[in-house]
Parts: sequence; structure tokens; C-alpha cells
Amino acid sequence: MPLLMIDLDNTLIDRDAAFRSAVMVLLEEHDVPAVDADWIMAADASGFAPRGRVAAAIVRRYAPAIPDRAVRMLIDRGGCDHVVLEAGTRRALGRASANGWSLVIVTNGMQEQQEAKIRAVGLDHIVDGWVISESAGHRKPQREIFAAAAAAVGASLEGAWMIGDAPHTDILGANAIGVRSVWLASGRSWPETTYRPTFIADDVVSAIEHVLLAGESG
Repeated sequence: MPLLMIDLDNTLIDRDAAFRSAVMVLLEEHDVPAVDADWIMAADASGFAPRGRVAAAIVRRYAPAIPDRAVRMLIDRGGCDHVVLEAGTRRALGRASANGWSLVIVTNGMQEQQEAKIRAVGLDHIVDGWVISESAGHRKPQREIFAAAAAAVGASLEGAWMIGDAPHTDILGANAIGVRSVWLASGRSWPETTYRPTFIADDVVSAIEHVLLAGESG
């Protein structure tokens, strides 16, 4: 069975929207103006900023209005209580599975938090497996995490695809191991000059559909 590896945050799920929702709840609970959500989102940098640094920055800015414990809970949960799997994404994954693809989520992040997101939206009943950097001991774009994804379902990286939104982890990693890739542009222009994805898609549904069409054509 051919292997389709897919990123989790801001690919299968809108991680930023979920995190913003959690931030809004935190601000409301502690009587902090909702407009401050923009500052926290900027500090968070779509989850790429080091978690300890983000927590420390929030504590410095809002203590004592927001207690340390509440900030730590926000960072540890990462919006996993607010994630949503869009119906179109669910259907596209179902089509890929029905067409014989092995589906594996490959994500950087903390094991407990990322697994909570996967289970919260029912992805654990759709995909064939997942590999999370904390438990794998390697992060995208390191080749070892992609090898672990293939091993998790007994698949080969030969003929595999990778779908993701981050050039420097998803696409660079795919290029390094010689697998084809789809980058989710989400209105952005491709930023790199030394490497490129195989295909650029507007969203994850069209990305999956492209992979299925490519598989049919060989």
C-alpha cells in the first residue's frame, strides 16, 4: 500500500484557530481584554516558538492577573479542547483510505498534547497511525521521523507523499528523503529558493485529491 504522510497542526486541523479559542477563554476568565489575544498569538508563532519561552512571556506580561498555573495549562493543552476536523477533510481522508493509501500523521510536538488532538477529533479512527516527535526522538525535517512513520504501518518510503503547511519542516524533510510533497499555501507565496514542493495546494482537501490523482496516473 502506498504511504501518505500528513502533518497535523494547520494541515489536518486548524491549530491556530483552536489555540486562539483557548486564549480567548483564558482572557475572559481573568478579565483581560480580548484584543490581547493578538499579542499572545504573535508570541506563540503558530506553535513554533519554544513553549517555555512563550509561557514565560505571557507570565511576565500578565502577572498577577493571569496566574502561572493557568498559563501553564494553556501551553500544555495547546488548544486541544478546541480542535475541529472539517467534514471535507474527513471525507478526503476516507477516499484516500478507500483507494488503498496508508495514512500516517507525522507531527512535531509533545506526545500527550498532539495525541489528545488526534483523539479529540476522531483521527485515531481514520488514519492508520501517527508519529510524534517527542516519543520518536526526532523532529521534522530529520529523516528518521519519516522512516519511523513508514515503519509504523509497515510501508515503504518509495512512492510516498508528504502533505504539510511548513516549508522548513514538512517540505524540506520530504525533499531530503526523496519523497514527493504538497505544500498548503493558505494564501501565502512559496518563500524558499533552494527547494520546492512537488505541488502547491490551497487546502488539505485539494492536496489529498492531487495525491490520489497522481497515484492513479502512476
